[in-house]
Amino acid sequence: MEDIQVLIADDEKEIRELLKTYLEREMYKVDMAVNGEEALRLFDNNKYNLIILDLMMPKIDGIEVCRTLRNKTNVPILMLTAKDQEIDKILGLGIGADDYITKPFSVNELVARIKAHLRRFLILGSEGSIGSVHEDTLIRYKGLTIDSKKYTATRAGEEILLTAKEFELLKFFASHPEQVFTKTQIFRQVWDSEYLEDDNTVMVHIRKLRKKIEEDPSDPKLIQTVWGIGYKFVGEKDEA
Repeated sequence: MEDIQVLIADDEKEIRELLKTYLEREMYKVDMAVNGEEALRLFDNNKYNLIILDLMMPKIDGIEVCRTLRNKTNVPILMLTAKDQEIDKILGLGIGADDYITKPFSVNELVARIKAHLRRFLILGSEGSIGSVHEDTLIRYKGLTIDSKKYTATRAGEEILLTAKEFELLKFFASHPEQVFTKTQIFRQVWDSEYLEDDNTVMVHIRKLRKKIEEDPSDPKLIQTVWGIGYKFVGEKDEA
């Protein structure tokens, strides 16, 4: 297996060095950037499996770095933020981050989240690792094709650039057509956690996903809202 490479971008030296120490114990290769400009330069010259971005960095902040990276890659992006206001968390998730963690944080918790995102991104996309070995890796709905082996989604043969979390959300919905799920149930299944800090985490991801897969996001035909309960995936499966 190839080395797992992680990029840490944070202007606080203590945090960079602390995370580097812990991640190298997991046998990951780690590069560090002190600002957003350096983070983008390193990304263009290396192949990373996961990126950790501080929200507030000099030259180019984490939000702009995340937005730029999302036009190039679907690798997991985790945002670090010292701000605890709700708007910052929503903004970070809304521009394509897969997760966020507020400073000060538990390093062990962050490492656990990193490992979970890497497991989904690197392992769940490999042959035979999702569910039963008899599971069809392709799910098709009205020209939309979800490939759980390649970890990709396409419409009319054109790939849709999804974050790792958006892909997990889409695959979860498409694997349970017509079933209604509450936000808490969705969070437990897709985020692999019992604790839903706020409804906005699920809502923001669904809104972003709709923009990418729906012909008219304001009138969604695939991911529909069930008022007062949650969401469901609706659509006729295409024949293989």
